[in-house]
Amino acid sequence: MADNHEKIATYIRQNEKYYIQRLAEVVAIPSVSGEAARRPDVFRMGEWLVNELKRLGASVETRAPGKQTLEGKELDLPPVVLGTYGTDAKKKTVLVYGHYDVQPAFKSDGWNTDPWTLVEDSQGRLLGRGSTDDKAPVISWLWVIEAHQKLGIDFPVNLKMCFEGMEESGSEGLDEIIYAEADKYFKDVDCVCISDNYWLGVEKPCLTYGLRGISYFNLTVSGPGKDLHSGVFGGTVHEPMTDLITLMSKLVTVDGKILVPGVYDDVAPRTEAEDKLYQNLAFKLDDIHSATESKTTIFDTEKEVLMARWRNPSLSLHGIEGAFYSPGAKTVIPAKVIGKFSIRTVPNQEPAKITELVRKYIESEFAKLKSKNTISVDCGHAGKWWVADVNHWNYVAASKAVQKVFKASPDFTREGGSIPVTLTFQEALKKSVLLLPMGKSDDGAHSINEKIDKRNYIEGINLLSSYLHEVGVVQV
Repeated sequence: MADNHEKIATYIRQNEKYYIQRLAEVVAIPSVSGEAARRPDVFRMGEWLVNELKRLGASVETRAPGKQTLEGKELDLPPVVLGTYGTDAKKKTVLVYGHYDVQPAFKSDGWNTDPWTLVEDSQGRLLGRGSTDDKAPVISWLWVIEAHQKLGIDFPVNLKMCFEGMEESGSEGLDEIIYAEADKYFKDVDCVCISDNYWLGVEKPCLTYGLRGISYFNLTVSGPGKDLHSGVFGGTVHEPMTDLITLMSKLVTVDGKILVPGVYDDVAPRTEAEDKLYQNLAFKLDDIHSATESKTTIFDTEKEVLMARWRNPSLSLHGIEGAFYSPGAKTVIPAKVIGKFSIRTVPNQEPAKITELVRKYIESEFAKLKSKNTISVDCGHAGKWWVADVNHWNYVAASKAVQKVFKASPDFTREGGSIPVTLTFQEALKKSVLLLPMGKSDDGAHSINEKIDKRNYIEGINLLSSYLHEVGVVQV
């Protein structure tokens, strides 16, 4: 296997220009799932994948997730592309997931280059929308197949691929398809690998074993039947904005402590084994200072910062709908305002219980105001946290692959954000799910000048190949 690894690695490095050219092809397809006008381009990207999979000899199926209403139009949801490469009963079967849609991008947003044209800069960064999120990782699975074919090397596992076109817009319809196919298309899967996240820093690879969940709330305060003039009605009515600001101020302290009673009751205690995973991580306070362009962190040690990001719940205030926010002065009393906030949840918090605690607390605090306005508290979305066993053979194989390609042991990390499909796969298939990132923490996914470093892309292809070979021989 070691000899094959070197052959494959050499071949991949020798074909660097080819892989960059192919990445440029897909970056040029503006597959923005959140814009109605771009929906045909999302379908075009899905067709590109189908055609490439067929070219490589994979069997391909698609599933139609249904329809959605977007910008007042009823649109077909782009297909979930299911590809199968290999059906040898003697080999393990690995399921890989990725998404082929991207976030919107406009040169006027502040991009240094055209976001739909892949550009390599003087630092070896490949800039373009979708370059790191998630087009390079998705197509890299195809190049792993192709490299084995070109070299005549036996593919080490059976590979199943699940690529969707709505991840950036809520993965509409995907969960239903996964559960429906759990004992059909996915029935022989032994483990799952997702490459749709990033290294903790910019120097050292990592394996990610946990994500926080999210419960997103809308707090609505309603009062007068219409907006009022403050010069005529100020001081004569209970103002919804005053009530809302008062209530939102009672949700969280300036140092991040959540004030909702009972929220921390179910948080999983920190174990000695977990504590060890925080040792010697490639992370410094300067990393977060650079990312935030400030020194406003609540905590002063790396461990405290990472625990606050990964394994402790947090509550963030996001905005107020219905409030006046344009430049200038406007003396209006809004008739209805909606405060938006979210709680990032962790093991072992249950979304339904969090919602009930929040609703009960806000209603109690509102009653103390003795206001004649009315309120409602709604949880618009509740995605559960996810955590995996780092000692599972899936992680053992990935760790060996990282050491082989990058000559370093990976950090084991959690992340503060949410990728709901990880939990869906884990619960539906009852198999280990691994997050195996390709890009760096400074890739700027969703932001202007999104990029993936050329080295991360090319060696990332090697990493995915090495991972599959390690899975093929790991002891279960």
